[in-house]
Amino acid sequence: MATSSAEFTREQQEYLAGFFTGVQQRPAGMAFLGQNEGGQFTGNPGVAVEEETVFGTAVDDLCREEAIKFENNGLDSWSSLTKHAQAGTFPPADDVFRFKFHGLFHVSPAQDSYMLRCRIPGCVLSSYQMRGIGDLAEKFGGGYADVTTRGNLQVREIMPENTVNILQGMTDLGLTARGSGADNIRNITASPTTGFDKDEVYDVMPLAKAMHHYILNHRDLYGLPRKFNISFDSGGAISVCADTNDIAFYAVRVTETVDGIEPGVYFRMQLCGITGHKQFAMDSGVLLTAEETIPVAAALIRVFIENGDRTNRKKARLKYLVDQWGIPKTLEETAKKLAFPLRYLPLEACEASRPKVKHGHVGVYRQKDGNNYLGVVIPVGRMEASQVKEIAAIADRFGQGEIRLTVWQNLIIPHIPDEGLAAAKQAIVDAGFHFTATSVSGGLIACTGSTGCKFANANTKGNAVDLAKYLEGKIELDQPINIHLTGCPHSCAQHYIGDIGLQGVKVKNELGETVAGYNVVLGGGVDDDQFVAREVFKSVPYGELPELIEGILSGYLAEREDRETFAQFTRRMDLEVLKEMFSVAI
Repeated sequence: MATSSAEFTREQQEYLAGFFTGVQQRPAGMAFLGQNEGGQFTGNPGVAVEEETVFGTAVDDLCREEAIKFENNGLDSWSSLTKHAQAGTFPPADDVFRFKFHGLFHVSPAQDSYMLRCRIPGCVLSSYQMRGIGDLAEKFGGGYADVTTRGNLQVREIMPENTVNILQGMTDLGLTARGSGADNIRNITASPTTGFDKDEVYDVMPLAKAMHHYILNHRDLYGLPRKFNISFDSGGAISVCADTNDIAFYAVRVTETVDGIEPGVYFRMQLCGITGHKQFAMDSGVLLTAEETIPVAAALIRVFIENGDRTNRKKARLKYLVDQWGIPKTLEETAKKLAFPLRYLPLEACEASRPKVKHGHVGVYRQKDGNNYLGVVIPVGRMEASQVKEIAAIADRFGQGEIRLTVWQNLIIPHIPDEGLAAAKQAIVDAGFHFTATSVSGGLIACTGSTGCKFANANTKGNAVDLAKYLEGKIELDQPINIHLTGCPHSCAQHYIGDIGLQGVKVKNELGETVAGYNVVLGGGVDDDQFVAREVFKSVPYGELPELIEGILSGYLAEREDRETFAQFTRRMDLEVLKEMFSVAI
């Protein structure tokens, strides 16, 4: 039965009128405990509740991507994904971002289709998985796969109706794409020869896989402020570019007791590698046992999740939190989440790391067990589906059914006995690849480019292949050289660490037409040869680029001293001298 106002005393009526007037005039964003969505009170109406936040950031202040995640976490978008697969339709803008949590990228307008990015922990595949990816690319994609600069594989040209099919196919292979895109921890990389490198300090493959599975099984490690990279370096001969990662673990030896720390094998932790911002990872001073690496990484990631910037995407990487706090405070906050204390030791107290073998991932090398590994050149990382399956067959026939992908967009087939080596090399050639370290294509790296990425200003993969063909007909190299082509400032191909780095830009040609071109940087390197390449030429139309690079390489071969490397040659020169030396080729 309804109650009329006549049943209340005058005093009660005045109290209620005043109370509801106060409710209507409360500050914006202020709610009251017990008030439900219909405006009714179920508890004490006078207790204020603070405005809703995401790790301390007011919801109204979140950047667009954070607001999308707040509305509906990408991990919870499976129903939407299957609905669009059944209808054969592409998703609305917000779900385009959310679907990246499942490894699916709608790459319109470059391609009106999806790209699937796998997760391949430690960059190692069985021949069964490799063959399966070839089958999936053939059945549900464009019939090819790309090796990425995170030792991963991507399949492109997937239509909406095939998205669920290919994801289920990945699961059947024992693989996943969960968290391979958006604001998540990307593919965990490891030294590509770990476990059989005769010079390594520690086999890091179990650590890379443990990190991978830890992430998969902890939901709170998804939806970071921005993407995050982790790498494990075994201390061996082959680079995994660990110092370009947000967290880099390097295996080292301590040979004498120092500050109570016993001799043995440990890991140094480096932080904040982000070469697109011209910064390598910095040594943190922390020394860890192998068993401590995973919990420390997890604790640091959680510190980043709780304190990273969620209002400005350009300031949301780990680097910017550490820039704001400094390494000591960052480690102090990390230590609060650990059940053991952090251990510190000066870098110089550790045994010096051995130099990396440049292009040691290409060609034939002896393993510690007496077998051999064969490093295969995959120009710009692209393989037809038939070639993917042929690589699997070669690994089965001549090795032990294992393939290692590299961050150099090439791959390694290990465990080949001496008696099978000649036939294995011929099989690689028959498959359309080669294994020559001093060829231009042996050190060629290219991002997806404008044929598959909306951000790219140039067809990097196509330009790279054409450039290699031109140069290999003009120049004979006697030392390995890396040429990195990246389509935009995001630097997915890490052009700042290449001997020659090319960043795609739009330029005007002599006719005033807008065409694809490149800025040219020289002298980059990683690990023991760490250096951020310097810009020498700006806005060079691609049509002029092959002759320019030919001139640069010819000048190097003619003017170098005592067989110095290309990096050594260009770094000792003043920029103006380099410009003058090579400008005749433009």
